[in-house]
Amino acid sequence: MNVVARDVAPKAPDRFFINGEWVAPKSGKTLDVVSPVTEELLFSYPEASEADMEAAVAAAREAFDNGPWPRMSSAERAGYLRKVASLLEERLDDIAGAWTLQVGAPIMLTKKLVGQNPTLFNYYADLAETYPFVDERSRDDGGKVRVVKEPVGVCAAITPWNAPLVLLSYKVSAALAAGCTMVAKPSPETPLEAYILAECIEKAGIPKGVFNLVPAGRESGDYLVRHKGIDKVAFTGSTAAGKHIAAVCSERLARVSLELGGKSAAVLLDDADFAKALPWLMIYSMPITGQVCFSLTRILVPERRKQEFLDMFLGAVSQIKVGDPFSPETQMGPLTMERQLRRVEGYIQAGRQEGARIACGGGRPAGIDRGYFIEPTVFTDVEPHMKIFQEEIFGPVVSVITYKDEDDAVRKANDTVYGLSGAVFSADVERGYRVARRMRTGSVTVNAMIVDPKHPFGGYKQSGMGREGGPEGLENYIETKTIHLA
Repeated sequence: MNVVARDVAPKAPDRFFINGEWVAPKSGKTLDVVSPVTEELLFSYPEASEADMEAAVAAAREAFDNGPWPRMSSAERAGYLRKVASLLEERLDDIAGAWTLQVGAPIMLTKKLVGQNPTLFNYYADLAETYPFVDERSRDDGGKVRVVKEPVGVCAAITPWNAPLVLLSYKVSAALAAGCTMVAKPSPETPLEAYILAECIEKAGIPKGVFNLVPAGRESGDYLVRHKGIDKVAFTGSTAAGKHIAAVCSERLARVSLELGGKSAAVLLDDADFAKALPWLMIYSMPITGQVCFSLTRILVPERRKQEFLDMFLGAVSQIKVGDPFSPETQMGPLTMERQLRRVEGYIQAGRQEGARIACGGGRPAGIDRGYFIEPTVFTDVEPHMKIFQEEIFGPVVSVITYKDEDDAVRKANDTVYGLSGAVFSADVERGYRVARRMRTGSVTVNAMIVDPKHPFGGYKQSGMGREGGPEGLENYIETKTIHLA
């Protein structure tokens, strides 16, 4: 299913991938994918019903309980994962095009980021071959103990629309390396990349039922979360949806991992070199039109250097090229959906009403009369009680916040219900490290902004539970069994 030119709609998917086969839907329900650039229908495709979900869970259950996948050696599973990685490498242009088409992310950015997908499959293949799935220990009485790491079982992977395949690949690569089987439910707005992954898994020869694909909306997704045949749910998305999923899973104590929202802070200490910090802030304060959970949406600067920073930052923001995401010169495309545009407009209005000042942006870009576009927007005079300080906007809206001293900076950085990511900039790396240790957030970079799939990523507080990436990502999909040998 190749993604074709931007002015031609791609071939719409018409099947689900269940039990190693492409099967017809069991109902006539459909989902629409709308262009964020033109606001026109790109294509419609089948929505999985509860009956389709039932078939997918049954296939994954059979593959886990009786199939070869969990019983293979880790080296055998690693071989399959490397095949998937190689096949994904061949499809990187398709994946980048699908991402830009559905989400509106600039093609120059998607082409840089799609390599994370094969990287994840290769990484977990390597890790599977070295991870201590069996650890032999000794008891005080001289007897032996084997601590065995086993796959958690059948996993549901529920992923959002902003970075469709990267966020799915985090889950699928780690879960398959652990020996789990899966039912994947991608966001209804962005199905294409998940279909490409399913095609690669099929071509790699992974046994039937190990990976199943059933795109659906919220109601069918909720049926999947509640299904007794699902041992674990891995979810990336909003904090509100994550709370619901956690509550449902708690009813039967199903395992759950959640990567949720963020309101991340970039703390520029009083000795920071603003010119060196600026490129990182430009990339990560509004990536993919701000529709990234780890966006650095709160920039904390010393009171005495506020104007110095604003002069530099606003000058750079004003030069961001907004437009057609398929143009290689475009730095920012549209928001992905109309509801996202209305959400962002609502927060901008709230910021104004609560007394913050718009330093730039706040409206539709000049000369663009259709599509879900909005200008890069920067607020100043933002205080902790304001909605734009506290709540995740998920759009290109950044607050510049002043602080009195280092303690005040840390206090303001931590003053939200979120704790996903962050950055600290300082001329003294060890000083930056000390401040990073005080920030209640799952990932912090000193003098940059780095997200590396080979290292753990996840959140404190209401930003989630569990980690993805690194060995910790594999452990998301593992149960520990202790076997005493008498």
